[in-house]
Amino acid sequence: MDITVIVILVIVLAVFFDFTNGFHDTANAMATPIATGALRPRVAVTVAAILNLIGAFLSTEVAKTISGGIIREGPGGVDITPSMIFAGLVGAVIWNMVTWLRGLPSSSSHALFGGLIGAALVGAGLDSVDFGVVLSKVVLPAVLAPLVAGLAAFTATRLAYWITRRPVGRNQRGGFRVGQMFTSSMVALAHGTNDAQKTMGVITLTLIAGGFLGQGAEPPIWVILVCALAIALGTYTGGWRIIQTLGGGLTDVKVTQGFSAEASTAATVLASSHLGFALSTTQVSSGSIIGAGLGRRGGRIQWGTAGKIVIAWFITLPASGLVGAVCELIGRRGLAGLIVDAVLGAAVIVGIFVLSRRKPAEQSNALEVDVAMNSVLTRKERRALAKKRSDELLAARRRLSDESSLFGLADDAPVGASGDGSAR
Repeated sequence: MDITVIVILVIVLAVFFDFTNGFHDTANAMATPIATGALRPRVAVTVAAILNLIGAFLSTEVAKTISGGIIREGPGGVDITPSMIFAGLVGAVIWNMVTWLRGLPSSSSHALFGGLIGAALVGAGLDSVDFGVVLSKVVLPAVLAPLVAGLAAFTATRLAYWITRRPVGRNQRGGFRVGQMFTSSMVALAHGTNDAQKTMGVITLTLIAGGFLGQGAEPPIWVILVCALAIALGTYTGGWRIIQTLGGGLTDVKVTQGFSAEASTAATVLASSHLGFALSTTQVSSGSIIGAGLGRRGGRIQWGTAGKIVIAWFITLPASGLVGAVCELIGRRGLAGLIVDAVLGAAVIVGIFVLSRRKPAEQSNALEVDVAMNSVLTRKERRALAKKRSDELLAARRRLSDESSLFGLADDAPVGASGDGSAR
């Protein structure tokens, strides 16, 4: 097959991966403000899409790490071919779709790295991958960044509750809801500066491998534009399954915690982008939410859900690498192999989409019901729904009070206490 055709196929698949990265990682920025009510769902994803688009133009350091760092460029040219990159991308896309269906906030970045490394090892051998760069720019940040972000979120949450511990301060906690609009926007911007760069790096590597760019070339402007638009469009489509997990599946997020978690995530990702670390914003966001959950007294972490997320972190790189390696073995058979890879990837994508329609995410969790309803109800209808829920809650409290009186529980209040049990 003509090298130009292969390069075009790789670019198309890379752009699709960028799209899946967008809807897979929307939750990184917008799960907590949606859960706390700081932003309406559709407004939240729209803001995230715009800021992802802007962020993609702010840095290319991560793209350089991928196009000229992880995969070695030998003296006679690069050691990887466009067909290998195609196989790696198939592995990354398949893993992204599987974890999306399960609602697991796994790392799109590590899925991409795993797919590329697996395909390169099979197609070009051990010397094609610079494991020193993989360790310093991928593995170590993957371990340290969630811990740093979690510690920062824990400290920020404790500090915020300490500042607002007095009655007057407690009344000011609502200000954190406004602050969430800013911090969640910063996370979306940071996501664009890091995750969009990865697809830029892959396309640039493909153009170098195909002989269309020289070794060490930076991403062309059209590559930056296409990748920015793809991740922004993917972000706008939502990603409600993972928003469900991060917004309510890990801990009951309050506005103060949401503000702290988002600020910690944004600071960590922006610093990593500046240093060229190919970071997983998903892992950073999850670590921040756990840290913020631990920072609030009485806050509880769903450790079962957290455990599943951590397991997904550990298996993403090898799992996507295995798929990428298998796809490369198939793709080495020439045109027929590439066609089989393409059909395999398409079949998995279609199959997962069909499965997702059988059990829509909006039906699986109360948070998702609220997300879906808030997306379609008018302001008047939302107010009426809120009033109805408030009336139902008040009626339930009255029934509980009547039952307490019936069984004589109210007469057990200590002498000198008011009817509500508080000291006079």
